Amino acid sequence: MSLDPSRCNLIAALACAVSLAGAPAFAKDTGLVYVSSEKDHAITMLDARTHAVAGTIPTCKRPRHMQLMPDRERLLVVCSDSNRADVIDLKTRATVDSIPLGDDPEVIDLSPDGKTIYVSNEDDAQLSVVDVASKKVVKTVKTGAEPEGVKVSRDGKIVYVASEVANMVHVIDTASGKVIKNVTTGSRPRRFLMTPDDKELWVSNELSGSVSIIDRTSHTLKEEIKFEVKGFRPNDITPVGMVMTADGKTAWVGLGRANHVAQVDVASRKVKSLVLVGKRAWGLALNRDESLLFVANGLSDDLSVVDTASAKTLRSVKVVRVPYGIKVDD
Repeated sequence: MSLDPSRCNLIAALACAVSLAGAPAFAKDTGLVYVSSEKDHAITMLDARTHAVAGTIPTCKRPRHMQLMPDRERLLVVCSDSNRADVIDLKTRATVDSIPLGDDPEVIDLSPDGKTIYVSNEDDAQLSVVDVASKKVVKTVKTGAEPEGVKVSRDGKIVYVASEVANMVHVIDTASGKVIKNVTTGSRPRRFLMTPDDKELWVSNELSGSVSIIDRTSHTLKEEIKFEVKGFRPNDITPVGMVMTADGKTAWVGLGRANHVAQVDVASRKVKSLVLVGKRAWGLALNRDESLLFVANGLSDDLSVVDTASAKTLRSVKVVRVPYGIKVDD
């Protein structure tokens, strides 16, 4: 879909947004929670205060991972079955552009200046580097089989890619496009968290029920946090989505088919509490003041709203078929 000339030009908006690249990843106060649906080919919007459904935005096929652009006025939505990302204007609530991402795109991350998209292509076992201005793949880097998680360092010099089959994280130099190190993790690494001080990279391991912690200076495995949930078998504990508070003191980890989220004290590496949510808790997001945690439950088609102070679920909201990712703009 081409961009209407009467609308704000995407590239110009990105250029204007360079100075905002280090800003918090919230859009400009739409007051909404955005939830991607793998089966409905749409984004569902919820009121961030009342949690009532506020409408839907049609997208390309099988929308999953989402990321706000540096200007915080547009949302990139990765559609695995359409091999592209839709660009959604959060004010008009409409798709204003699309960017090809190669075959079977999984997860993306943006360079700090917003000019480059790094995307994992699962079927091709590669990381693709996409220039936003030209909408062209300018570079590819071979990875282990089934790459998933992608994370760019805050200085833009390193991009991390998790290979689910190889059970490793590839450390890639963005300037040369070369893999400079491979770090072995637990089984089926999926997603990343970077601590606010930039010293650690956290990796969720879906099939080993754990999180690996990588030292970012030496790029070596530092520690591992194992999860246990009473009443659930070890192979039901499948961590994927993670989010960390701005002060770096608390991490929340979705435990997948164990139907809980874990509240982890970052300093001690201890699980402080386990919160019962819906079925297959994967996508996680905190609101702006971090008083609420939103959890996308892929097998119960709902969104859990967790009070972070008490570590208790306040309510469950029916949303879409197979909810996957969440972005909050309150």
